[in-house]
Amino acid sequence: EAAMELPPSHYPASRAAALATGYACYRRGSPGRGLALRAVRRARRQDIDDVGHKYHLELVLEDILDKDSTVNCTAEVLYHLGNKNIAPDVQFTIEGELKNTDEADNIFYNRIKTLEKELVAENIPDSHGNVSPEMEPIHLLAWVASGYVIWQNSKENTKFQLAQIKHVKQVKRSDEYLEFDYLILLHEMVSQEIIPWQMRVLWHPQHGVQVTQDSRQPKQASE
Repeated sequence: EAAMELPPSHYPASRAAALATGYACYRRGSPGRGLALRAVRRARRQDIDDVGHKYHLELVLEDILDKDSTVNCTAEVLYHLGNKNIAPDVQFTIEGELKNTDEADNIFYNRIKTLEKELVAENIPDSHGNVSPEMEPIHLLAWVASGYVIWQNSKENTKFQLAQIKHVKQVKRSDEYLEFDYLILLHEMVSQEIIPWQMRVLWHPQHGVQVTQDSRQPKQASE
């Protein structure tokens, strides 16, 4: 099937773009860098018989901490037909250089490693939408990790975004990794549902972000 042009502002294009952005952020983000969708430049949809719908996207991504810092990104998203348990296939290429975050990442890593007792925090951002500078890396790490949850749970008719960290607690480890147990709220923008989600996140400056476990929580977990 030939690919059909979609108006970039159309909902199907923006949903696929949100998924591609979340996935790219999971793969390339860190406590020093989160990526967000600035614009959808172009979108095409291809219907592949007996397989699913494939979106071809041209996106502009921005650095959450430095909104003037943008990169172009091309992505393909394939939503599988029928089978509810397969995550969409996502491939992406970032054109140009992302800002180097080694210094910021190492400062954060060393700060957490030298804490006398494990970090615990809640309600990030606060009710006014503010994130304190010392919590920004914790927030970005959740943003990056939530990209994994978004990728694994997205369908063609969903659009997820991290709304808030309800609670985060550092987990003691004897190796060089940092580990955090998060309870986040995900905003599903199509149904307007706010979904509590638990995720265990491992991070090391050299090895990137890993979500080792995640599970949707009952609604009252967030209250």
